[in-house]
Amino acid sequence: MTIGDGYALYRGPLADSAFHRHAAFQVAVAVCGPVVVTDAAGRRHGGAAVVVAPMARHRMDPVRQVRAFYVDPHCAFADRLRNDCGPGVSVAPRWRGLQERDLRPAGVLPSAGVDARLRAAMRALAEDRLPLERLAARVGLSPQRLRALARAQLGVPLTCWRAWRQLARAVDALGQGHSLAEAALAGGFADQAHLSRRMRELTGLTPSVVRPAVRAGGVRADRSQAPARAGRRAV
Repeated sequence: MTIGDGYALYRGPLADSAFHRHAAFQVAVAVCGPVVVTDAAGRRHGGAAVVVAPMARHRMDPVRQVRAFYVDPHCAFADRLRNDCGPGVSVAPRWRGLQERDLRPAGVLPSAGVDARLRAAMRALAEDRLPLERLAARVGLSPQRLRALARAQLGVPLTCWRAWRQLARAVDALGQGHSLAEAALAGGFADQAHLSRRMRELTGLTPSVVRPAVRAGGVRADRSQAPARAGRRAV
């Protein structure tokens, strides 16, 4: 597993995952056999590549080998996915050739559709623990307007976006060889049980699956200080 600016990439087998929803776009590309995703209504979507929109509840069938890209909703590459796919699960064969090198240039750039005040709120969340009222006041919005901007422009509630960034920090720590307890602390989780629960809710996977993958894939060390990267303090 690799984490870069604005994206993460998992390469490897996928066991039967639980229903979950994540605060990012997912582009699942088949390596061995088709990718099959079941949506919240029980409809099955299969093909060479499947795109899952942020917060769309789904599960994936087991597959021997897959490339699963997770694209942050506030980066420029997410704009391409919004324009190309629907709000739920979409079979998208045009993305079957997607590679990590395609994501790198657009992953570091901000989405053209994200309000500057929302980006400022995301930076503040990445740096400090703030209640919504104070966060909204800092960027000159009402709490209701800030919530509405996040849902309309990211497709993700800010609380879920924050949890996704916490999870990214924990995965960073696992990739650097830290224990589950240390990774939970790095991500701002109460303990490793809390980390395991949130990881399963947000990815359908458990730390026992993610840890060997992230250690095998490594973690890029050249990520910038853009909103996509959270600070080291718990949020």
